[in-house]
Amino acid sequence: MIAPGPVTLEGRHVRLLPLSLDHLEGLSTVGLDPELWKWIPSPVLDRQGMKDYVETALDEQRRGVSVPFTNSLKEGGRIVGCTRYANISVRDGRLEIGWTWIGKAWQRSAVNTEAKYLMLKHAFEVLGCMRVELKTDGLNEKSRNAILRIGAKQEGIFRKHMMTSTGRIRDTVYFSILDNEWPEVKAGMEARLTRA
Repeated sequence: MIAPGPVTLEGRHVRLLPLSLDHLEGLSTVGLDPELWKWIPSPVLDRQGMKDYVETALDEQRRGVSVPFTNSLKEGGRIVGCTRYANISVRDGRLEIGWTWIGKAWQRSAVNTEAKYLMLKHAFEVLGCMRVELKTDGLNEKSRNAILRIGAKQEGIFRKHMMTSTGRIRDTVYFSILDNEWPEVKAGMEARLTRA
């Protein structure tokens, strides 16, 4: 596997750009809705929180453990969310796609599906990953269903996995897609995107 680095990924609907502090205003405009952070262990609720979120992601990128993206609409360039590659293990040929949030107006649209498609395609076909992981809060049915819809397989639930900022103890559901599963997952995602 090749170590991932900042790259622009572009589809019909979205453009994933390397995250930058220049995106702070756009991310703050769409991303300070408390509902977006309901299932995230550490929510971002104000502009300073968003700045800290971006700076943390950029620090992780410098350390080689994360590659964050700003999710923008291809037409018009409006920023609509954020996502990243994380928990990168080049030696083991795996990474995680996560830390994803999309503004409410673009949820249940082609935006998230195409962003995941672009990231998965890059991970398997360019970086040479053997395994891509996804995870979510055990209570987040919407996210669990979205991950299953793209073709990931649920592997298990890490019980009492982490403490959230509210003190709630979170169970985390783990999913994965393997390199030998990617052709079938890819075909399914492409069929869904053709209808979008």
